[in-house]
Amino acid sequence: MEKDNNVKVCVTGGSGYLGSWLIKKLLEKGYIVHATSRNLGENLKTGLLKSLPNAETRLKLFQADIYNPQEFEPAIEGCQYVLHLATPKSHTQNSKYKDTSEAAIGGVRSIADCCLRSESVKRLVYTSSVMAASPLKEDGSGYKPQMDELCWTPLNLSYTYSNDYMLDYTKSKASSEKAILSYNNNNNNIEADKRELEVVSLACALVGGETLVSNLSASLACMLSQLTGDKIGLQALRFLQELLGSIPLVHVDDVCEAHIFCMEKPSLKGRFLCVAESTIIQDMANCYQEFQPESQIPQG
Repeated sequence: MEKDNNVKVCVTGGSGYLGSWLIKKLLEKGYIVHATSRNLGENLKTGLLKSLPNAETRLKLFQADIYNPQEFEPAIEGCQYVLHLATPKSHTQNSKYKDTSEAAIGGVRSIADCCLRSESVKRLVYTSSVMAASPLKEDGSGYKPQMDELCWTPLNLSYTYSNDYMLDYTKSKASSEKAILSYNNNNNNIEADKRELEVVSLACALVGGETLVSNLSASLACMLSQLTGDKIGLQALRFLQELLGSIPLVHVDDVCEAHIFCMEKPSLKGRFLCVAESTIIQDMANCYQEFQPESQIPQG
């Protein structure tokens, strides 16, 4: 149901798979949305956002790159909530950061500091990944009884199906999530500002479901890799199972609702998992094979 309100929400990384859906839902609920994108000159992406219902009167677009986090300040100014989806996925050599993880940490800290300076933001919701919440034991000897909010991925282990990109992404998500949650301890407030900022992190499972954008997201490419024959996506799927002991799944609609729930609760902070259910690669293959009996589906 649409609300008639003037509450402003900033969504970083708004032109992606999850971001576009989240903006659509926020606009439907009557929020004023400040959305950021790395390049407003990409007309296909910005055109999609501008075409959403209520966008003409309730959506404002800002250009901002996570490698230059100070660019997010105008988008955050005046907002009551910030939903931080943007994340560095490939490192640029001319960056001031040495790697993706350092860029992600620098980005979340800069975003949080912007929220504090704004004097309007009451809560920051950070989109993390279950790749940061592995139930693997620290020595890699096995898995803990369950994956929950107390699980943090061991970053000192080697994996059969990993590559540099996957390891960098996993490290960046775990490190940046820890960094942003530390703001709940009120130890990182800038200068003399001791105003409390509520921070929520959502460690999301592999996200699937209908897409609004024209390109296939990394999560969908991974989820469908057994069907499409995408070798890189299949390797990522195998790595995910190796890392977590299963393949946690969630629908994009549920992820959006979880973000909005964490935003709208009167008071909330801390870490939460966003998972609908878990499966294994073999069961996914069996399901695909049932609906595509003529296809050769990789079983593992």
